[in-house]
Parts: sequence; C-alpha cells; structure tokens
Amino acid sequence: MKARLTVTAAATLALAAGAAMAQTQGVSKDEITLGSIQDLSGPLAGFGKQVRLGMMLRVDEANEQGGVNGRKLTMTVEDSGYDPRRAVLAAQKLVNQDKIFAMIGHIGTAQNMAAMPVQFQKNVINFFPVTAARQMYEPFHKLKYSFAATYYDQMKLATPKLVKEKGAKKVCAMYQDDEFGLEVFRGAEDGLKSMNMAFAEVTTFKRGATDFSSQMQKLASSQCDFVVLGTIIRETIGGIGTARKLGFNPTFLGSSAAYTDLIHKLGGAPMNGLYATMTVQHPYLDEAAQPIRFWANKYKTKFNEDPTVFSVYGYSAVDAFIRAATKADSNLTTDSFIKAMDSMTIPPDIFGSAEMTFGPQKRLGSNATRLSQIQDGRWKVVSDYMKF
Repeated sequence: MKARLTVTAAATLALAAGAAMAQTQGVSKDEITLGSIQDLSGPLAGFGKQVRLGMMLRVDEANEQGGVNGRKLTMTVEDSGYDPRRAVLAAQKLVNQDKIFAMIGHIGTAQNMAAMPVQFQKNVINFFPVTAARQMYEPFHKLKYSFAATYYDQMKLATPKLVKEKGAKKVCAMYQDDEFGLEVFRGAEDGLKSMNMAFAEVTTFKRGATDFSSQMQKLASSQCDFVVLGTIIRETIGGIGTARKLGFNPTFLGSSAAYTDLIHKLGGAPMNGLYATMTVQHPYLDEAAQPIRFWANKYKTKFNEDPTVFSVYGYSAVDAFIRAATKADSNLTTDSFIKAMDSMTIPPDIFGSAEMTFGPQKRLGSNATRLSQIQDGRWKVVSDYMKF
C-alpha cells in the first residue's frame, strides 16, 4: 500500500511539473506580458517615445475594456539608445527576466537583427517591428511578423509612377552611403528600369553628414528635374534647403524614412513640394477626418503632446496583436497565436492602412504604399495605394 501511494504521489508531481513546463511564457490566467525595445535616449529618441506612447494608449484602452479574453495586458519597454549591443541586453532582460510572450514594435533594423536570436531561442515572437527592412520577414521564420512595405518596394512602385506624372526627363539620386540608402536607390533604380529609364546622375553622402552643397551642385549642374532621396530627417532638410538656395527646384521624392512631421516643422517653407512614400496618415489634431481628429485629441489629452505617425505605428502594432490574441481564444500559446495570425486579414483602419493578410509562408502583411506631399506646411495624401 505504501509503495502504491509513493508511486501515485510521484506521478502527480510529474504531471504538475509537466503542466508548469507546458505553460506558455508570458501568459498567466489573468495576464499577458508584452515587451518592446525603443530608442529613448539616442538619435531616434523622439520616435521611440512616440511609438511607446502609442502602444501604451492601445494597451490602456484594451485593459479598460476587460483585456483580451479576460487577461489584462502589461507592457514593459526597455531603452536601446539605438545601439544594437544595448538591444541585445534589453532583449535578454525582457525574455529571460520579465518573461514576455511577444516583442512588439521594436524600433531599428540593426537593433532587431541583434535581438531576434535571443527571442527565438525562447520561442518569443517578433511582432510588427518599426523598420522597413526586408530582414524583418526574410528569410522566413515562423516567429517573424512584419507590416511595413520595404524601402525597396516603396521606391520601385512610387518612382516610375511619379516620374511619369511629372514628365521627368533627367532622374537623379542622392542617398546615404549605407544599407538603408542603397535599398532606396536600388528600388528606384529597378522602378526606372521598368520604364526603360536609368539615373542620369547619382551622388552619395556619409551617415552623419551636415553639408550637402557639393552633392546638390553636382545634381543642379546635370540639370536633373527629378531627385530620389535616400535620406532620413536631417539629410532631407539639409539637402532640399541647399537646393532651394541654389535655385535648384526639381521634384524631390523620399521614402517613408522621410515621412515625419519633423521635416516641415524643422525645415519650414523650403520643404513644401516634397513627396514621400507612406501608409498611415499623419494624425493632425485638426484633421478633417473626424475619427483621426478624435483619436489625435484623445492622445493629446492623455500624454499632453501631439501624436505623430510613429504614435500610430505603436498603437496599430498593439491593436493587431490584440486582434490575433483574441482570435487565438482563451488557450493562448505561441502556436495558437501563430495559427490565428496565419489566417488573419486585418482591414484598413482609420489612418488608412492598407489591408494586411498573413499565411503559413507569408510574414509581410502588405507591400502596398502610397504618396504624400508637403503642401502649405503639412503632409497631404496625394495618391491611392500602389502594389505589385
């Protein structure tokens, strides 16, 4: 009898241990633990703060409504300072100490690349990172989910469309001499090839450059009437500002990296006319569309600052996560979340996002992009979506 009881007790303990091991990291009876890595102290700290606030707004909304299938969301955000090495340390803390279920809206290409191996070792999903790099969904990995059309695809679609509309004869380029700039350049180059055109002149600059006189003089001398910009914020403002001073006024086209209110806020009137590829609409407080205006003012009331497109990226990433976690039902595991995502269609939202679909071998929601232009000191959507 004693031997029988001992065996039964051992079996019970083994079953309990197995159940504990089977429990998905970051999911308890009452809570789902999420994590994110942002730049809160480095060169993109403004963007990182905005992504974080956008995420927190959606988390708070969900929790006020009872959470996801009865579970409240908690979000822990770590600072990478936009340094890949710090991103690894942040990922290790979130994955191993905070035991997050998913990493959401991590900002930066190199930072994501550094952190993903830490996550994947513990079966932690990398969900909707804030970067338009192809590595966010290629090569295929079941734990990768990306929403942003790549810089390459953006420019391959938008360049021939706008060149044709403008009747441009001499298309030129100025881009940052790194992988980001090259992606923009290659996309535009292949877009031109599709209409049997090639760049008439090309010039580059090193990351961190502040003087663009030689580059713009070179393009002006070549009489370029259309210039593709592989630039972000400071370089976009500096390059266009220099061109205007030279009396050089071609059509300027940038990627989504230049689609920020900082361009017209810091660059002023010379930025009028700039085109950029984009998806979600910038949420101005006085936006004509009532749903965007309502959302923007709600954000402003909560955080005492104006929202930006990066606020929308954070908000939308958490919203998409909630949709999938809700669909996964009460038994939320990594596998049930992936199963839900792989049959998901996420419809356009109030900000005008393109419809996104995912599947067992499809990890990019949409490669569609559209155009905005700075008119009278603010971004205005000027095209429908383009897609392959």
